[in-house]
Amino acid sequence: MNPHDGWLLRTDTTTYAVTLGGDGRWAELVAWGPHGVEVGPSPMDWSRRTHFLTPADAAPAEYIPYGLRPFTGADLIAQHPGGERGSWWRFTGATPDGDRALRLDFTDDVLGLRTTLCYETVPGTDVVLRWTELTCTGESELRLERFDSAAVNVPVQGGARLTYLAGQWSQEFQLHDLELDRGRFEMESTQGSAGHAYHPWLAIQDAATPAEGPTPTYGLALEWSGNWRITADAEPGGSVRIRAGRVPHEGAVRLAPGATLTTPRLACAFSPDGLDGLARVWHRYERRLTGGRMDRTRKVLYNSWEATGFDVDADGQLELAKTAAELGAELFVVDDGWFTGRHDDTGGLGDWEPDPAEFPGGFDHFVDQVRALGMDFGLWVEPEGISPRSRLYAAHPEWVYRIDGRPATLVRNQLLLDLGREDVQDFVIGTLDRLLGSYTISYLKWDMNRPPTERGRPGHPAGDDPERLDLDAAHVAGYLRVLDHLRSAHPHVTVEGCAGGGARIEHATLARTDVVWPSDNTAPMDRLRIQYGYLHAHAPHTMSSWVTDAPGVFDPRPRSLAFRFVNSLAGVLGIGADIREWTQEQRAEAAEWIARYKGIRDIVHRGEVHLLGSPADPTCGVQYEEPGGQRLVVIAWNTGLLDGAPLVPGRAARLRLRGLEPGAVYTDEDSGSRYSGAHLLHSGLPFAWTAAHDAELVVLARQ
Repeated sequence: MNPHDGWLLRTDTTTYAVTLGGDGRWAELVAWGPHGVEVGPSPMDWSRRTHFLTPADAAPAEYIPYGLRPFTGADLIAQHPGGERGSWWRFTGATPDGDRALRLDFTDDVLGLRTTLCYETVPGTDVVLRWTELTCTGESELRLERFDSAAVNVPVQGGARLTYLAGQWSQEFQLHDLELDRGRFEMESTQGSAGHAYHPWLAIQDAATPAEGPTPTYGLALEWSGNWRITADAEPGGSVRIRAGRVPHEGAVRLAPGATLTTPRLACAFSPDGLDGLARVWHRYERRLTGGRMDRTRKVLYNSWEATGFDVDADGQLELAKTAAELGAELFVVDDGWFTGRHDDTGGLGDWEPDPAEFPGGFDHFVDQVRALGMDFGLWVEPEGISPRSRLYAAHPEWVYRIDGRPATLVRNQLLLDLGREDVQDFVIGTLDRLLGSYTISYLKWDMNRPPTERGRPGHPAGDDPERLDLDAAHVAGYLRVLDHLRSAHPHVTVEGCAGGGARIEHATLARTDVVWPSDNTAPMDRLRIQYGYLHAHAPHTMSSWVTDAPGVFDPRPRSLAFRFVNSLAGVLGIGADIREWTQEQRAEAAEWIARYKGIRDIVHRGEVHLLGSPADPTCGVQYEEPGGQRLVVIAWNTGLLDGAPLVPGRAARLRLRGLEPGAVYTDEDSGSRYSGAHLLHSGLPFAWTAAHDAELVVLARQ
């Protein structure tokens, strides 16, 4: 492309090409894929014949308003309050920054709106970030009913295969796919968070191609901690267009004269290597988001919740801590139940003081006793939660979300603080500063166990209508402000993100936390499926996973302690079982697994990942390759029937590895067995499963 034809954005291995269409009235995608994909006729090109449609309705537009695109789905719906719902704009300038960033301006002088389409590549990745800035340039305010972050056009021939993550509480991150030949697919969350039901992530492939192997695969993920929506349209002309953005709780927001609304960033990724390759693109991007904190070791933790619940006292916690230290745990986390009034879930939230009755020697003395065992100390908090019986609620009932004249719904016997209020943010920051300043705490688990229901702000001025408040965006901004404060004021503290499990996992949270909690379900087969989906979208170094004794919820098949450990060392290893009840044999096995994990966790957290099969297969696994390729870690699980032994002859199950050098030799560090790369690629790594041996960790060294 010549510069006057459009603009090129280049990542490490991909090109994203944009030009103007419609006589300069909108921007269009020309090509997206490997370097050089822009040379030749655009796969997005079309005949320009439109019957009962406008040209804009058929165009592969990057972002377009209702008004220009009245029929097939617009990305922006703006109006003067009470006026027509539409915008008709013109191109007014471009600001490129080489092939790394781009800003395109479109202006509607009648409406008084400037729309800036923003593009930025992420060094070291194959991700292009897109977002939109909307500025009210007139003398009267605007009403924005829809304001997506971006639209993504995907060049497909035979309809689209959409792969997405869906589920429910305790069954998050289930991988689903569907073929979209015509029509619309939409998923969203209006729970004030990413939500348990759907995840703000989508992968798109041509339906005529296989899901794995050398298949061009496009992905997007929305960086937003509040309400969101993703819409996929298989349009009449044969193209597939994806729109993604936030959803205001109020139905619309008001934009005052001179004000600018910036939408959440949409990360757009490409891989030529199927869903497995796309996962590695996301993993590299999230390591980039983590920045320098990638260098800190993610320690083996013990969390007391499943052992003690709300029954927290110094003696019981110390008993657990001593056993955890003997097993090799490096961090002890006291979960819910440590503060005053917290004997069950009906009280205490908001009154963040250690219960003196349960810690008679003083909480600081208790923390010192845990640390004397050679472990760091961590604490659970739920800063957004408030109990109606708390002292905080008695002092500040106006701080909770509530609609005047309406009853308040209790979820988990609690209400939700309006974190969009600056005084509430200051209270939360002050509370966390006090806890982290008073006690030697190096780990903080931030939980959120209820979505907003009656989302109003009592006592706000009568003229300040809900659309001006934009409560969803205000809460997100407050949440991120507190996390940013934790990062700057307490950089030594490791932060875990949790929201009743995996309800608030997206890139804004992942950029500000060190690990997240994908699900409250720790049952072995259930958790395997959750983590399989999670690793398609997110990196192993972010995935906290515990070994527990929890029985299966959705898949009750029992599995060994080894199976549970191999599950958990797929990410960041933790233990949550009541280890006081474990036998000496179980404790010895646990100590061995923890020691093995410590020897390979850097590879798990930094390595290139290949997902080998799925939990639906009799044998599945994950392969991690050390940077430079000198060592491989392969973890594998038996999820199906055994081979029929001893009555019927059988053979070992095998997992074909990926990305190896065929001519290299790989040696199993434990057994000494040697394999050529060609053997591992084509015949596979053997696993002889038995009823007692249903999971394994193998470390291979390249010769």
